[in-house]
Amino acid sequence: MAVKNLNSQDSGIFSRFANFASRALGSGVAFGAAIGVVVAWSLSGPVFHYSDTWQLVINTGTTIVTFLMVFLIQNTQNRDSAATQLKLDELIRATHGAHNALLDLEKLSAADLEAIRALYQKLADKARRDKKGGWEDTDTPELTAS
Repeated sequence: MAVKNLNSQDSGIFSRFANFASRALGSGVAFGAAIGVVVAWSLSGPVFHYSDTWQLVINTGTTIVTFLMVFLIQNTQNRDSAATQLKLDELIRATHGAHNALLDLEKLSAADLEAIRALYQKLADKARRDKKGGWEDTDTPELTAS
Protein backbone atom coordinates (compact mmCIF):
# COMPACT_ATOMS: atom_id res chain seq x y z
CA MET A 1 0.00 0.00 0.00
CA ALA A 2 1.47 3.33 -1.02
CA VAL A 3 1.03 6.20 1.40
CA LYS A 4 0.48 9.71 0.07
CA ASN A 5 3.18 12.26 0.81
CA LEU A 6 2.41 13.08 4.42
CA ASN A 7 4.27 16.38 4.26
CA SER A 8 1.93 17.88 1.67
CA GLN A 9 0.91 21.48 2.15
CA ASP A 10 -2.51 21.23 0.47
CA SER A 11 -4.46 21.71 3.70
CA GLY A 12 -7.05 24.45 3.87
CA ILE A 13 -6.60 28.00 5.07
CA PHE A 14 -8.35 27.31 8.37
CA SER A 15 -6.17 24.25 9.05
CA ARG A 16 -2.98 26.21 8.39
CA PHE A 17 -4.22 29.08 10.55
CA ALA A 18 -5.33 26.72 13.33
CA ASN A 19 -1.94 24.97 13.34
CA PHE A 20 -0.12 28.30 13.54
CA ALA A 21 -2.50 29.71 16.17
CA SER A 22 -2.36 26.61 18.39
CA ARG A 23 1.44 26.77 18.44
CA ALA A 24 1.54 30.53 19.00
CA LEU A 25 -1.28 30.78 21.53
CA GLY A 26 -0.06 27.78 23.48
CA SER A 27 3.29 29.42 24.14
CA GLY A 28 4.63 31.06 27.26
CA VAL A 29 4.86 34.36 25.41
CA ALA A 30 1.12 34.32 24.68
CA PHE A 31 0.37 33.49 28.32
CA GLY A 32 2.62 36.35 29.44
CA ALA A 33 0.86 38.71 27.03
CA ALA A 34 -2.53 37.67 28.42
CA ILE A 35 -1.33 38.33 31.96
CA GLY A 36 0.01 41.70 30.77
CA VAL A 37 -3.38 42.64 29.33
CA VAL A 38 -5.15 41.72 32.57
CA VAL A 39 -2.61 43.65 34.68
CA ALA A 40 -2.88 46.71 32.40
CA TRP A 41 -6.66 46.53 32.56
CA SER A 42 -6.55 46.22 36.36
CA LEU A 43 -4.18 49.16 36.71
CA SER A 44 -6.39 51.29 34.47
CA GLY A 45 -9.34 50.85 36.85
CA PRO A 46 -8.69 54.00 38.89
CA VAL A 47 -8.25 56.06 35.72
CA PHE A 48 -11.69 54.99 34.49
CA HIS A 49 -13.19 55.08 38.00
CA TYR A 50 -13.98 51.36 37.80
CA SER A 51 -16.88 52.24 35.51
CA ASP A 52 -19.29 49.87 33.85
CA THR A 53 -17.56 50.55 30.53
CA TRP A 54 -14.20 49.63 32.08
CA GLN A 55 -15.65 46.30 33.24
CA LEU A 56 -17.41 45.76 29.91
CA VAL A 57 -14.10 46.03 28.04
CA ILE A 58 -12.55 43.04 29.83
CA ASN A 59 -15.80 41.04 29.79
CA THR A 60 -16.30 41.56 26.06
CA GLY A 61 -12.66 40.88 25.26
CA THR A 62 -12.52 37.66 27.22
CA THR A 63 -15.84 36.48 25.80
CA ILE A 64 -14.68 37.01 22.23
CA VAL A 65 -11.31 35.35 22.85
CA THR A 66 -12.97 32.39 24.58
CA PHE A 67 -15.49 31.98 21.75
CA LEU A 68 -12.75 31.91 19.11
CA MET A 69 -10.46 29.66 21.16
CA VAL A 70 -13.19 26.99 21.37
CA PHE A 71 -12.89 26.46 17.60
CA LEU A 72 -9.09 26.37 17.68
CA ILE A 73 -9.05 23.94 20.59
CA GLN A 74 -11.63 21.70 18.90
CA ASN A 75 -9.61 21.69 15.68
CA THR A 76 -6.48 20.73 17.62
CA GLN A 77 -8.37 17.98 19.46
CA ASN A 78 -9.81 16.65 16.20
CA ARG A 79 -6.36 16.48 14.59
CA ASP A 80 -4.82 14.87 17.66
CA SER A 81 -7.63 12.31 17.94
CA ALA A 82 -7.42 11.44 14.23
CA ALA A 83 -3.65 10.99 14.45
CA THR A 84 -3.98 8.79 17.55
CA GLN A 85 -6.65 6.64 15.88
CA LEU A 86 -4.47 6.21 12.80
CA LYS A 87 -1.50 5.18 14.94
CA LEU A 88 -3.64 2.65 16.78
CA ASP A 89 -5.03 1.37 13.49
CA GLU A 90 -1.48 0.90 12.20
CA LEU A 91 -0.51 -1.04 15.33
CA ILE A 92 -3.52 -3.32 14.87
CA ARG A 93 -2.79 -3.75 11.17
CA ALA A 94 0.87 -4.58 11.76
CA THR A 95 0.37 -6.91 14.74
CA HIS A 96 0.19 -10.58 13.83
CA GLY A 97 -2.93 -12.12 15.32
CA ALA A 98 -4.69 -8.80 15.91
CA HIS A 99 -8.27 -8.50 14.73
CA ASN A 100 -8.35 -6.20 11.70
CA ALA A 101 -12.10 -5.80 12.27
CA LEU A 102 -11.12 -3.46 15.11
CA LEU A 103 -9.67 -0.95 12.67
CA ASP A 104 -11.60 2.30 12.46
CA LEU A 105 -13.88 1.47 15.42
CA GLU A 106 -14.58 5.15 16.07
CA LYS A 107 -16.92 5.14 13.08
CA LEU A 108 -19.20 2.40 14.47
CA SER A 109 -22.53 3.06 16.14
CA ALA A 110 -22.78 3.17 19.92
CA ALA A 111 -24.65 -0.17 19.89
CA ASP A 112 -21.92 -1.85 17.83
CA LEU A 113 -19.23 -0.44 20.11
CA GLU A 114 -21.11 -1.69 23.17
CA ALA A 115 -21.40 -5.19 21.67
CA ILE A 116 -17.65 -5.31 21.02
CA ARG A 117 -16.92 -3.90 24.48
CA ALA A 118 -19.08 -6.65 26.00
CA LEU A 119 -17.04 -9.29 24.14
CA TYR A 120 -13.84 -7.84 25.56
CA GLN A 121 -15.39 -7.68 29.01
CA LYS A 122 -16.16 -11.42 28.83
CA LEU A 123 -12.60 -12.07 27.69
CA ALA A 124 -11.22 -10.03 30.60
CA ASP A 125 -13.50 -11.73 33.11
CA LYS A 126 -12.39 -15.18 31.89
CA ALA A 127 -8.71 -14.15 32.03
CA ARG A 128 -9.15 -12.93 35.62
CA ARG A 129 -10.87 -16.19 36.62
CA ASP A 130 -8.13 -18.21 34.93
CA LYS A 131 -5.44 -16.10 36.61
CA LYS A 132 -6.94 -16.84 40.03
CA GLY A 133 -6.78 -20.53 39.13
CA GLY A 134 -3.06 -20.26 38.45
CA TRP A 135 -3.29 -20.14 34.65
CA GLU A 136 -1.30 -17.74 32.51
CA ASP A 137 -3.19 -14.77 31.10
CA THR A 138 -0.84 -14.05 28.20
CA ASP A 139 -2.66 -16.05 25.54
CA THR A 140 -4.31 -14.50 22.49
CA PRO A 141 -7.73 -16.18 22.53
CA GLU A 142 -10.22 -15.74 19.75
CA LEU A 143 -12.84 -13.08 20.33
CA THR A 144 -16.17 -14.90 20.14
CA ALA A 145 -19.70 -13.97 21.10
CA SER A 146 -20.32 -17.24 23.00
